[in-house]
Amino acid sequence: MKGLFKSKPRTPAELVRLTREHLIFVDNDASTRGSKREEKMAELSKLIRELKCILYGNSEAEPVAEACMQLTQEFFRENTFRLLVICLPKLNLETRKDATQIVANLQRQQVQSRLIASDYLERNKDLMDILIAGYENSEMALHYGSMLRECIRHQVVAKYVLESEHLKKFFDYIQLPNFDIAADAAATFKELLTRHKSTVAEFLSKNYDWLLGDMLLDRSNSVTMTKYVSSRDHLRILMNLLRESSKAIQIEAFHVFKLFAANQHKPADIVGILVANKSKLLRLLGDLKTDKEDEQFDADKAQVMQEIASLEPKEIKEVS
Repeated sequence: MKGLFKSKPRTPAELVRLTREHLIFVDNDASTRGSKREEKMAELSKLIRELKCILYGNSEAEPVAEACMQLTQEFFRENTFRLLVICLPKLNLETRKDATQIVANLQRQQVQSRLIASDYLERNKDLMDILIAGYENSEMALHYGSMLRECIRHQVVAKYVLESEHLKKFFDYIQLPNFDIAADAAATFKELLTRHKSTVAEFLSKNYDWLLGDMLLDRSNSVTMTKYVSSRDHLRILMNLLRESSKAIQIEAFHVFKLFAANQHKPADIVGILVANKSKLLRLLGDLKTDKEDEQFDADKAQVMQEIASLEPKEIKEVS
């Protein structure tokens, strides 16, 4: 007889609404202690686990597209995303991991061919401030860092972070004594400078002075600069920017590119890329000219061209 009275399974939208109610409780009733709070926290963990199961499926079933769409719509309809981010430090470790996976999945979910996460984050850019500041909390850094990288998949988010004052903090985060956090921050910084090429091109053309003149070339940031000029992705972006139709972007790209050429300890893969594109690079650089006579620019260009011209394939073998 018990089977006749089983409760009806809750819909994805209902699960999200219940999750939101519990997150509101956690956010507003931090002073509550005892069994009631423990019960609420346990139920919240269960709800978040169920949401993850809908999005990712389990050993018995694959995710159902309609259920994922319903969950996504309800999740972004009100402030469930904001509440989840704000309340994350109050959750236990396993629930934080589940929540981080949910956030990652939701960035890819389409509703009527639209990534509604992007629309939501465009209206709530201040949430990125919370995620970035998470690198200053050793317990939250890896969770918030993972969420931040997933959000950067959206161009509007990457543009906001690149143009924010928070960006300069990454040069400190990358050099934090905690290796895991420093590596995570470096991965996020790399994502910012490689994910959306047109946005990065605009950013570099506007911010060369502080990004490289004031930051990377500062002796205290030598570790950061070394990491930067050892990245194949960064090099490829700069090589593409050298081909831009805008002379301003070409010139600014050159000022960054010359750091790769001047590096006397180039990794083998960087040497390989430069050698493989030697003739194209020499042609591009040969045609590159400033509007006004600039002796320093001409000297830098000549030095870079000489460095590239002298590279030989055999250097790859010697390094590898």
